[in-house]
Amino acid sequence: MGTVSLLKCYRPFFSTLFPRSAPSTPHAAIFRKKSPPSFCACSSPPFTAEKDCGKSGAQGFTLKKPSPEVWLHNTMSKTKQLFKPKVESKVGMYVCGVTAYDLSHIGHARVYINFDLLYRYFKHLGFEVCYVRNFTDVDDKIIARAKELGEDPISLSRRYCEEFCRDMITLNCLPPSVEPKVSEHMPQIIDMIEKILNNGYAYVVDGDVYFNVEKFPEYGKLSSRDLEDNRAGERVAVDLRKKNPADFALWKSSKPGEPFWESPWGPGRPGWHIECSAMSAAYLGYSFDIHGGGIDLVFPHHENEIAQSCAACNKSDISVWMHNGFVTIDSVKMSKSLGNFFTIRQVIDIYHPLALRYFLMSAHYRSPVNYSNVQLESASDRIFYIYETLHECKSLLNQHDQTTRKDSIPPDTLNIIDKFQDVFLTSMSDDLHTPVVLAGMSDPLKSINDLLHTRKGKKQQFRIESLAALEKSIGDVLTVLGLMPASYSEVLQQLKEKALKRANLTEEKVLEKIEERAVARIEKDYAKSDAIRKDLAILGITLMDSPDGTTWRPTIPLPLQHLL
Repeated sequence: MGTVSLLKCYRPFFSTLFPRSAPSTPHAAIFRKKSPPSFCACSSPPFTAEKDCGKSGAQGFTLKKPSPEVWLHNTMSKTKQLFKPKVESKVGMYVCGVTAYDLSHIGHARVYINFDLLYRYFKHLGFEVCYVRNFTDVDDKIIARAKELGEDPISLSRRYCEEFCRDMITLNCLPPSVEPKVSEHMPQIIDMIEKILNNGYAYVVDGDVYFNVEKFPEYGKLSSRDLEDNRAGERVAVDLRKKNPADFALWKSSKPGEPFWESPWGPGRPGWHIECSAMSAAYLGYSFDIHGGGIDLVFPHHENEIAQSCAACNKSDISVWMHNGFVTIDSVKMSKSLGNFFTIRQVIDIYHPLALRYFLMSAHYRSPVNYSNVQLESASDRIFYIYETLHECKSLLNQHDQTTRKDSIPPDTLNIIDKFQDVFLTSMSDDLHTPVVLAGMSDPLKSINDLLHTRKGKKQQFRIESLAALEKSIGDVLTVLGLMPASYSEVLQQLKEKALKRANLTEEKVLEKIEERAVARIEKDYAKSDAIRKDLAILGITLMDSPDGTTWRPTIPLPLQHLL
């Protein structure tokens, strides 16, 4: 089937879901009751000629050189490889979403911040991106939780889908192009299972349908596991009716009191793995660019997805499989099943969401990152410095008429900006090396502070022009990283409020201490003055003296500073 036929199949859905005149409210399309299209034949992805799926155009500073080549680590090849989109200037990306039965934890946050970053960067480089991220709203865990709470499973999952969306907005993640739900894609799932059965890769037992792994010789190629080493998937109970213990369910016959859908094999519901194969094919075709998720999905979930998709269509092909590392606590993987997790809500109750985002980007996405209070305190301290510097810069710039600025910028400033842009593009294009980008902000931030506060900087020729160029270059990078706040002053106030909450203080109490210290200094009681400063520093509040008086800002609590 050619591209024209594919467009005939898919265009009506996209034009309904994403009308050009529709408001761009985040996640607005998630819960609309629209029937998606059935599969087309094995062919090139339908999104590639669809103008409504994703928006093109680079954002941020104007590049002075062609966009760099992007290299991404492919779990399949175990190497970094040059990213070559299947269709020029277009990217199709599918990321496995949450199973919606509880609030999401910061392990989930890392996955979706990572792929939000990739989404933003591709858009920045001018790619047209169709980013699909699903919701699993039909699953054993959802049914068990619903029974525990005495709630309808679909209602429960809908509620947690909505909570997840709120978390993503709070973490400044862009809404994907499409967010399909399992419960709304049963025709596509049943269609794919029928293809797999017809192609001889599955069998039916008492209303259940199982994938026969021995029929797929390449099973294990993603995870590098031999068939003998494989076990049943973690969500699949061992069933003696199976031909091989590693065989996994494509369709599960219904049990009393559980939600079900009619199928050729009787009432039931899909297995976990088939859901993503069906939904990715429904929106991107069987052949697309990037499939991603956490490293825990390599086996069995993504391994099984590959087997299913290839069994349904022998032209199935994903160019890059991307997986991020774990968030650990005391070097142990954070997960709900182990009970050693913090929800996103718990963390952002005392730390700013952008501090959490910064923390999760401070390690390379494929490396494990160990959660600790000291790391969150460090991230909070760093973004306070960034936003405070930019706020002071912006405040000064607002005092000068933009129309009076010259076009000239001193060579030293231009070199700092060019170097920062080079670091940004080179590092981001090298498998999203965000720690290098974050470290690369140090020089332009220092330059801004020198221009703002040092005697030499205040006398520099084209000082205002230099500040404007530096502020813009940093702001543009922060935008691509998803770290740009709506207002510098607002985010600084929010960071101070979070610090006060962690310290169990009020601003009134801090100001009382400042006044008490001022009296002690007047009375030359320096021991008391120093004790007040130290007591506040222990709680994460630092005092700053100036000719205009004493102010305060958050800092890393004194007892934690030696741990960095």
